[in-house]
Amino acid sequence: MAFWDGWRGRSTQFDSGSAATNSISLTKRHPAVSLSKQGAATGNLRVNLSWRMRTSDIEGRSKQSGRLLRHPFKLFQPDVVQAHTQGVVNVDLDLGCLYELTDGSKGVVQPLGSFFGAINEAPYVKLSGDDRFGSPSGETIYVNLDHRESIKRLLFFAYIYDQTPAFDRTHAHVTLYPSNGPRVEIELDERAPQARSCAVFSMENVKGELIVRREVKFVYGFQAELDRLYGWGLQWGRGYKTRT
Repeated sequence: MAFWDGWRGRSTQFDSGSAATNSISLTKRHPAVSLSKQGAATGNLRVNLSWRMRTSDIEGRSKQSGRLLRHPFKLFQPDVVQAHTQGVVNVDLDLGCLYELTDGSKGVVQPLGSFFGAINEAPYVKLSGDDRFGSPSGETIYVNLDHRESIKRLLFFAYIYDQTPAFDRTHAHVTLYPSNGPRVEIELDERAPQARSCAVFSMENVKGELIVRREVKFVYGFQAELDRLYGWGLQWGRGYKTRT
């Protein structure tokens, strides 16, 4: 068993967040929330990315009665993505986090390069593992908010690892589970057919107050483009995943 497999199996040691049914949805109209004012700025914050393929493609095709009468079995065949004609959509979404600490150190937590981070020491951000198949549990990053005074800002992002840009075909959402208070939900609900990355939300320490702000900004490149957009100033190189 690999070290990270064992670590992932012990992920239950972290707080799973509020079990309350109420939640806060961040939208364009209401893009920000203060974790401090919600009493949720302590303990381990769990950030989860999950996704599934949209059903609207099949539902939309059900209205094409003439076509389906001629080819009834096409209703059950998924559409092939244009410019990727060798197969159906197969999306591998990854969750990552750019961090900047108050001591000036910067970096990234992400599956590529095995930058899994650390929860009880800098950067106080930890990726639990890499979900390549869109399982119900998705991908999870933990943030140790007991060290919030050491965190200047965080930027959580999602990106498509493989060569199929299909954010518009994927129903993805990110949920924040604080150790106290309601969960915070962010939908990646904007159509961006050719985008490969999305800045989902930022977290900033503003005079001791932790502010979460919805971003949902799609870009056509990867981490380096997000870096330029938000002024992180890191050096980037091409990364690959090990074969499963």
